Amino acid sequence: MKHQTSRRKFIQGTVAAGVTAWGMSRNSSAGVRGANGDIRVAVVGFNGRGKAHLDGLKKVPGVRITALCDVDESVLGKEAAKHKGIATYTDVRKLLDDKEIDAITTATPNHWHSLITIWACQAGKDVYVEKPVSHNIFEGRQMVAAAAKYKRVVQAGTQSRSSTGLHEGIAWLQAGNLGKIKLVRGLCYKPRPSIGKVDGEQSIPKDINYDLWCGPAPVTPLTRKKLHYDWHWVWPTGNGDLGNQGVHQVDIGRWVLGDPVMPTSVMSIGGRLGYVDDGTTPNTMFTCFEHATAPMIFEVRGLKTDKYKGASIGVVVDCEGGRMVIPSYSECIAYDAKDTKVKEFKGGGDHFANWIDAVRTGDTKSLHAHVAVGHLSAASCHAANISLRMGAAEQPEAIAEHIKSNLAAGETYERMSKHLADNGVDLKKTPATFGLPLKIDPAAERFIDNEAANAMLTRPYRAPFVVPTEV
Repeated sequence: MKHQTSRRKFIQGTVAAGVTAWGMSRNSSAGVRGANGDIRVAVVGFNGRGKAHLDGLKKVPGVRITALCDVDESVLGKEAAKHKGIATYTDVRKLLDDKEIDAITTATPNHWHSLITIWACQAGKDVYVEKPVSHNIFEGRQMVAAAAKYKRVVQAGTQSRSSTGLHEGIAWLQAGNLGKIKLVRGLCYKPRPSIGKVDGEQSIPKDINYDLWCGPAPVTPLTRKKLHYDWHWVWPTGNGDLGNQGVHQVDIGRWVLGDPVMPTSVMSIGGRLGYVDDGTTPNTMFTCFEHATAPMIFEVRGLKTDKYKGASIGVVVDCEGGRMVIPSYSECIAYDAKDTKVKEFKGGGDHFANWIDAVRTGDTKSLHAHVAVGHLSAASCHAANISLRMGAAEQPEAIAEHIKSNLAAGETYERMSKHLADNGVDLKKTPATFGLPLKIDPAAERFIDNEAANAMLTRPYRAPFVVPTEV
């Protein structure tokens, strides 16, 4: 018990230091939730990840799920049938008017995350928002501003931040036990099948309010087989696998580096390779991020592939005296320079319980994944995607020439090229895109001397679903 208590204090102290730097502590005048009763929580969007929200919240003592919201009435009806007498909504704005709700969790598609969070803060609700917290960089910054202005407890859904194994392992690494960090490499090796290709407009399922489903995104015809889930693979609503699965590992990589501000530069190479379908986001790419502590490279592979140094969805940290492999959300394995395992850290945690504890006390410093931290991890992914989207297809020799001075990038490109060849992709016939190298002003969260890139920090919105410039 003593060990568990000290570990908890360490975790809270580590995160508190980061949040205090953002000035996000909620003062006592804002009040606390549920001091003498249950925290009343509504869940918004539960056709996918939101089911885990429902399951997770049910396990947290002192939580009462009081309302459900989903724009798909068939999904809403099925879940509501499991909760006798629960309030149901298809429009989140009406849910947020409900004074019987203290807090919400949301697992809608990415394009809704920011606006729901901002509206909830303005309505006096605390928020647990799924990863990535935003669909673009502007949205994330506005979420941080709203949490601060309305003194709300906003947790990002990067649950690895509640892992005791990762907290202990990363602290051990940062203490210098493997020497100086030379390179952080994040991996999203997660094979995904083609989403297929349709010929013309598809019908919207009758139980879905499509105007509400689109929300801040343009209302355009459905031109893919499935409305649900495959929204990840088109730009108006998704961010590709870098912003879907990869944001978890980008977040861990940033954590290893001491949670820096945005990188000083970004450059991506890749594309949608190996099949032709209605997806527009890359299924294969890698990105080079420059940070003051050490560089980070992130790899996405959506075709069949082998592991890299023992990890497929994880992080590998190369150090002067060995390496650390983080192959899951709850495990760190350290190896010395002779590749001998020297230390292992294991242990999970309850991310929902951490959020509820903070909601109950009003202590935002105790959050393991404050939205300010989640924003920077998501922003890194958005910057990487902007680099790729501003690039152009080039022959493999030309790309190799571009990156010849960066040994880590060159080695990564060689492995990516072999991986694609093993999956039948000839880069001479279907060339990859060489993303535009972009320099970043981390403090301003803007690109330097590139207004075309800065235009992609946000998007056009349609009334009334507008992410505000003043929250």
